[in-house]
Parts: sequence; C-alpha cells; structure tokens
Amino acid sequence: MNDTANAASGLEALMRAVGTSKGPPPLDRWSPPDCGDIDMRIARDGTWYYQNTPIGRPALVKLFASVLKREGDRYVLVTPAEKCGIKVDDVPFLAVEMAVDDGGEGRTLVFRTNVDDLVRCGPDHSLRFEVEAGGGLRPYLHVRRDLWARLTRALFYDLVAFGEEREEAGERMFGVASGGAFFAMVPAADIAGLT
Repeated sequence: MNDTANAASGLEALMRAVGTSKGPPPLDRWSPPDCGDIDMRIARDGTWYYQNTPIGRPALVKLFASVLKREGDRYVLVTPAEKCGIKVDDVPFLAVEMAVDDGGEGRTLVFRTNVDDLVRCGPDHSLRFEVEAGGGLRPYLHVRRDLWARLTRALFYDLVAFGEEREEAGERMFGVASGGAFFAMVPAADIAGLT
C-alpha cells in the first residue's frame, strides 16, 4: 500500500472512531486510553495536515475540530475509544469573520472561525492580546475547552476600529468592549504602535 493509501485509511479509521453524532461530543465524559501522538498538525494558517498532506475535506476538518481538546500544553483528539496527541503550531483555529450584535444588552462582537464555530465575545469567551517580537499585537479569542482562535490581520484592524479608552486598575487603557466586558489591549499612551 502506498503512503497516500495509508494516509487515507488512517483518516478513515479516525473518522469512524469519532462518529457522526449531532451536537458537541461529551469529551469530558470520555476517558479513553492514550495512544500517543499521531502525525497530524495544525499549521499557523489554520490548515490541518495528516502525514504532511493537507486535509482537503472541510467536513473532515470540522469533525476533528469537534473532538479537539487541550490537556496542559498538549493538544489531543478524543474519541470514545482512544486519545491521540497532535501538533499545533500556534493555536488550533482562526477567527475569520466578525459581526456586531447591538442587542438590548449593548454591543457584542460575534466571530466565526475557520471551522464555522460561532463565538459571542464576552466574559465566557474573552479576547487576549500578545505582544509580537517586532512590536504590534497578536489577538486571540477563546473558543471552547481552553482552545483559542487567532484573529486574522484584517479582522484585527476591524476590531481596533471598535476600540476605546477606559480606566482599568488606575491606568488609562485602550481596548474593546463586548458582551458586557472590556478587553484591554495596550496602555492608551502606547496606541500609536498598536498595529
């Protein structure tokens, strides 16, 4: 059997193990044995690879994303029968689209990830910002189960357009409000170097 056939049969076995149930899988109730790491990787651009080959079926990527879990610094795919570690270059998801819900409780930013998760930003789904080595910020959104999505650069520019200054712990901060929470990005004095 050639490498392509081996990769296909390995993916099919994983897909059968995951199943096709409706709704989010109950990962916290499953305690399968740890089978070690498999040759699967999520690249920084959100592309999933199996044995160094991109997984080209979006439905399959979404299926695997639904059983992804973080245990400490390790990312694992969890099925009722087994748990397998995978490599993630940065974070597993990308936030690729944003909408604004100006409902009765104030503004809530709603994000769509590259695997079609819809996330309402607020206290349970926070934003965090990491300083890049060359300056600027990398924005992240909490999706679920200690899994995060990095906002695309274009989406970050859209987010900054909603920015405002607020007093936080005695310091004037620039950040964004969503879902009744304020997410500070940088001290207001440092706003010029933000993007």
